[in-house]
Amino acid sequence: MNEPEGLRFRRLNRPQVITDELQEPQYKGTSTYSGKVFRVTLVTLGGCLILPLLVVILLLESPIHPEVLSLNEPPLLSGCYEPNFKLREAQRLFEDQLVGPESIANLGDVIYTGTADGKIVKIVGKTITVVARLGKPPCDGARDHEHTCGRPLGIRVGPNGTLFVADAYLGLFEVNPVTGKVTNLVAAGQTVGGRRLSFVNDLDVTRDGRKVYFTDSSSRWQRRDYLHLIMEATADGRVLEYDTETKEVTVLMEHLRFANGIQLVADEESVLVAETTMARIRRVHVLGLNKGGMDTFVENLPGFPDNIRRSSSGGYWVAMSAVRPNPGFSLLDFLSQKPWIKKLIFKLFSQDTLMKFVPRYSLVLELQENGACLRSFHDPHGMVATYISEAHEHDGHLYLGSFRSPFLCKLDLSKV
Repeated sequence: MNEPEGLRFRRLNRPQVITDELQEPQYKGTSTYSGKVFRVTLVTLGGCLILPLLVVILLLESPIHPEVLSLNEPPLLSGCYEPNFKLREAQRLFEDQLVGPESIANLGDVIYTGTADGKIVKIVGKTITVVARLGKPPCDGARDHEHTCGRPLGIRVGPNGTLFVADAYLGLFEVNPVTGKVTNLVAAGQTVGGRRLSFVNDLDVTRDGRKVYFTDSSSRWQRRDYLHLIMEATADGRVLEYDTETKEVTVLMEHLRFANGIQLVADEESVLVAETTMARIRRVHVLGLNKGGMDTFVENLPGFPDNIRRSSSGGYWVAMSAVRPNPGFSLLDFLSQKPWIKKLIFKLFSQDTLMKFVPRYSLVLELQENGACLRSFHDPHGMVATYISEAHEHDGHLYLGSFRSPFLCKLDLSKV
C-alpha cells in the first residue's frame, strides 16, 4: 500500500465524534419546519377571519350616505374659551331618578322637565311628581319603545302658565301643570311643506302666546338615530311656525344641518337656531322687513351647540353636546372630509358603541347679545356634568339638563 492509498484508507475509517455541532443542523431543520407550519396556520386562520369580514364590509350597505362637509379649523381653547373646572362646582340632583332631563322650565320655584321614559315631571324641593305622559306604554326608555312612548325634548312656559312641550316623535303639546291635561297641537308624522315631521326638537313661544316656533331636526332621521344625522350631515332640518289661533303650521326656513335648539330674541322679530352639525348658530327672521331671511349669529363654535336659552345678562346660554378640542383632536371634524370612513364605521359599529368614543367633555358658553363670547364653564372629563343639552338660569343658579345622563345638575353662579 503506497502512501496516498494509506491516507485515503485512514480518512475513510476515521472514527466520528458526536458533538453538539453535528446535531445543530438537524435541530435547525426541525425548527424551520415547525416555524413554517405555524406561519401557514396563522395565515390560514387570519384569512378565515379577515376574508369573511371583508366580504361582509363590501356587501353590507351603510345606513348613512354622508356628504363631504367643510368646517373651519376649530377655534383655539384660549381667551374666553380657556378651559377651567367651573362645572365641577355643580351639584348633581336626583341621581338615578331622572334619566335624560333634556330641557328645563320653571314656574316660580317649581322646576319642570321631560325624561327619557316619556314623562313630564315637576320638582318641588326634593320631591319629583309626574305631571303627564305624552305617549303610550311600555315606557322603559328603550330604543324600540321611544316612538310610541314619546321623548319630550324642548319645554317652555307659556303666558297663561301652561307648558309647551316638543316631543321628538309625537309633536307639539300644551300641558296643564295643575290638572295634567294634555293637548296635542301639532302631530308629528304629518306632512308639512312636502315633508314629514320626523324629529321635532325644541320650541319657543311668543310673549302673547300667539306663535310657537319650533325645529324639526330631520325628515329622514328620528331622534333615536341622532348620531346618524350628525354623521350623514343631512341638510333637511327646518324651522317652523305654529299659529295657536289659526292652527296653521308654516315652514320658515329649510336646508339646515341638524336644526336643534331655538330661542326668540328680545324683540321677537327673529329666532336663534343651533345648527349642530355645522357648529354654529343661525338667526332666522320671522317678522319685520327681513322676514324669511337668515344670517349667521355666531360661526365656528368650540363645540356642537344644543339648546339656547336666555341669560340674566341679556345674552344667551349655549350648551355644547360635544366639543371640538384645539389643541387636540376632533373626531367629527376629522371625519367631515372623509365620508367613506363614516360609511365604514356605521357598517361595523352601533350608535351606542360609537357614543363610547365621544369625549365626556362638558362645556357651556354664555354669549353676549351680539354673539360674542362672555364666559365659559368647563368640566374637561365630565366628572360632574356630562352630556349637557341645556343651561337654564333661575334664581342665581344654572340648571343643567342632559340628553343622556341620569340626573340634573345645579350650579350656583355666585361661586363661579
